[in-house]
Amino acid sequence: MADLPTTFDEPVHIAVIGGTGLQNLAGYVPVALLNPKTPWGYPSAPINILKHNGVPIAFLSRHGKHHEIAPHEVPSRANIAALRHIGVRTIIAFSAVGSLQEEIKPRDFVVPDQIIDRTKGIRPFTFFEKGVVGHVGFADPFDEKIAKVVRECGHALAGDGVVLHDKGTVVCMEGPQFSTRAESNLYRSWGGSVINMSALPEAKLAREAEMVYQMICMATDYDCWHSSAEDVDVEMVMGHMNANSANAKSLVGAVLDKLSKEEHSDMVMGKHWEGMSSGMIKFMTKKEGRGAEGVKNVEYLFPGVFD
Repeated sequence: MADLPTTFDEPVHIAVIGGTGLQNLAGYVPVALLNPKTPWGYPSAPINILKHNGVPIAFLSRHGKHHEIAPHEVPSRANIAALRHIGVRTIIAFSAVGSLQEEIKPRDFVVPDQIIDRTKGIRPFTFFEKGVVGHVGFADPFDEKIAKVVRECGHALAGDGVVLHDKGTVVCMEGPQFSTRAESNLYRSWGGSVINMSALPEAKLAREAEMVYQMICMATDYDCWHSSAEDVDVEMVMGHMNANSANAKSLVGAVLDKLSKEEHSDMVMGKHWEGMSSGMIKFMTKKEGRGAEGVKNVEYLFPGVFD
């Protein structure tokens, strides 16, 4: 990988953010390794540009090359900004999760449609600050157009052992510690389906950046609410993750293959999100009140937005 070019001239529109258990994509040809410096620093790891059937795909390891970045330390703003800067408009984010419901068994996949935020406000969570005010809708935190594609791919792999749940609510907790038993039961009473430490602020930042974002969750345990199950620990999580890694890569690969087709080009380019935040920030803060640093940062995401 060290000999790969550090520049890439072709547009890259699709990215995978890999979490615990998915730190590489097998079967794709590496063609470049990019490490852009953003106003929010460098991404978690250099971005691998891979090619499959002639289509470039970006892959970014959320927790670093060697899984050295804890959930609350992930530079999410740099990650999202770096991907947008190289042309990415669609992100498929993979995450290991704990199951909060009996029917979601370890090694099952979930395509979530909602999030409950249980982070503690210590993670930087917006691009709009320092003299630039912006608000984005987040009622539906994931992208239903891409979710439909993920569901189709998952159900098509049912014969290969993939079990996929079409909807669910992710509870995003701070971590890095796992839940108490009382917390786990509380989240169940709220209707939580699965729990992780990575959905936020990643999904919020992708929305601010007008990017298509959908998470694919893979259950690795029953959290600690399940009386017949062992208490969750890292060994359990990694055991299920490693055992199901082939299914995880098959599902992500099938999604990428489908999104790479020309018929999905407008969706992949996020045409349905264009202007949702950039158009609003341009008019929300009057020119006289804009901060120089805030303007410079936002223009990294949306070049010429204030022209």
